[in-house]
Amino acid sequence: MHPRVIRLSIPMRQALAKLTLPVLIAAAFGMMLLGKADALIAERARMALADALAPIYGVLSEPLGAVRRTVDSTSEVFTLYAENTRLRAENEKLRQWQSVALALDAENATLKSSLHWIPDPAPSYVTARVVADAGGVYARAVLLSTGPNHAVVKGQIALDERGLVGRVTELGARSARVLLITDINSRIPVILESSRARAMLTGTNGNRPRLMYWSEGAIPAEGERVVTSAEANVFPAGLPVGVVHYSASHVPEVEPAARLDRLEVVRLFDYGLRGVVAPESPASRTMFPDRRK
Repeated sequence: MHPRVIRLSIPMRQALAKLTLPVLIAAAFGMMLLGKADALIAERARMALADALAPIYGVLSEPLGAVRRTVDSTSEVFTLYAENTRLRAENEKLRQWQSVALALDAENATLKSSLHWIPDPAPSYVTARVVADAGGVYARAVLLSTGPNHAVVKGQIALDERGLVGRVTELGARSARVLLITDINSRIPVILESSRARAMLTGTNGNRPRLMYWSEGAIPAEGERVVTSAEANVFPAGLPVGVVHYSASHVPEVEPAARLDRLEVVRLFDYGLRGVVAPESPASRTMFPDRRK
């Protein structure tokens, strides 16, 4: 027995075909509204749950925070213990070096007294602030603010709290430019402190100047201290410059003692040395028209 088939007339089928698109559009809008309503309901439910759980979280966070602080304090105790042990060892080494220094100082004073040593006069100095690191006609130089009527002259030695920075090469009415020891135009006679060999320190425009022309048979040693030499009446003897460090290409360079990348304040010392002062360039004369002679 065959099921009964409902036959629609042609006008009815045409009417249903015309209603299909509006019905689908209405259904789509209805689903969108329902989805939006569901999202708002879900968001409100989440916020209501969060509001209800917030006091509970606040109560639970106190003991958890206390446990966390206890764990951190325990780890800090172990860290402080290790740090204290290291500081004690360093303090003991410093006491030993202090004893050696005091003994050497007493011996040095005795020898000077026996030799009727005439001490070097204490140099005068002024302090100036670094206002720019633009090199101008130089690649590695700093500009100092000296103020009006300053007593700075060419050739003065610039030092920070650690060691040699450079030398005053240009002067203006209110400023001065210091050529750093790393500039390619810098040439500094130095002494290798351990071997007492003399050498020439030349800038490379990099972070480390290079050692050249050291005495035959006195090869610079890694970690050896380098100080200034009094040759050519340019620098006083004994100013700390840095330590020897060999590059990847096995070239002896010097790691500067001064913090050349963090210069803020430098002291300009007048040792009365005026040897080999860099000549003025036309560009520097234009930049500093009121230059002192």
